[in-house]
Amino acid sequence: MTIRLLLNGKKAAQDDIRQAVTQLRAEGYGIEVRVTWEAGDINRLVTEAYEQGVQRIIAGGGDGTVNEVVDALLRNKAANIELAILPLGTANDFASACTIPTDNPYDALKLALTGKAFTVDAAQANQRHFINIATAGFGAQVTANTPIPLKNFLGGGAYTLAGLVQAINFQPFQGTVKYDGHTVESHIVIGAVCNGRMAGGGQALAPTAYIDDGYLDVVSLEEFAPSDIPTVLDELMQEDHFSGQFVKRNQVKTIEWESDSIMPTNLDGEPLADTTITFRVLPLAITLVLPTSCPLLFKNRLM
Repeated sequence: MTIRLLLNGKKAAQDDIRQAVTQLRAEGYGIEVRVTWEAGDINRLVTEAYEQGVQRIIAGGGDGTVNEVVDALLRNKAANIELAILPLGTANDFASACTIPTDNPYDALKLALTGKAFTVDAAQANQRHFINIATAGFGAQVTANTPIPLKNFLGGGAYTLAGLVQAINFQPFQGTVKYDGHTVESHIVIGAVCNGRMAGGGQALAPTAYIDDGYLDVVSLEEFAPSDIPTVLDELMQEDHFSGQFVKRNQVKTIEWESDSIMPTNLDGEPLADTTITFRVLPLAITLVLPTSCPLLFKNRLM
């Protein structure tokens, strides 16, 4: 099997990565390395790998790098190439949720080289693809702007969440949501369309999502007044599938957001700006190398 590591150029000089590659080569594993330099390199390198018959690609970088590789594979109709992950980002949300090693490049690379590949779902937002989570509204702004108190908003607890929303006097985004034959007028504070489970630096937005069940888990927080805070807090504390007056949870195959103004949206770290966004699941569209006990695989649910 021809295996090629597509390494984020910002990580190429790290000693632990070089040592891991050198050690694994010494152990007899074949691994080619290509390093990115500028925007567009991932797409070019994926295209090149496809044309040259590479059978497995390792995405070496953070969640954004994984997203770029997934998008390039699907855009180039190269999803027959197996994808593995060498997590090198700050958060590594998707890899962490999949229980791919995130603190030892050697262990992650060993899994990437020798692990079993499973067919899993991907997701599409208009013409863009992602594999983990798309956040929208205040959540997307938090991800983009990075102040620590605001990033903690995504998972710092229900009281922190309610307090921050009120403290910044956040104005919700008004639009229309269409899914499963329903049309709903919505005032969104936070929205998340989840294939995976975690975003925002380890916060579980969809704790029971699976990456091979053919569904997207959608979570949103609707506009609320100060007098509604007790109800909001109660709804946030409910079980994972609970959907109430302000906290909405659904499983869908397709969902559309339409509004007059652009709602900030973030696909695994990549911004998307449009007034109409259609999200859809792409069932079993990617072949992904995972630990056999990965908790995001539906087949492991009862194990």
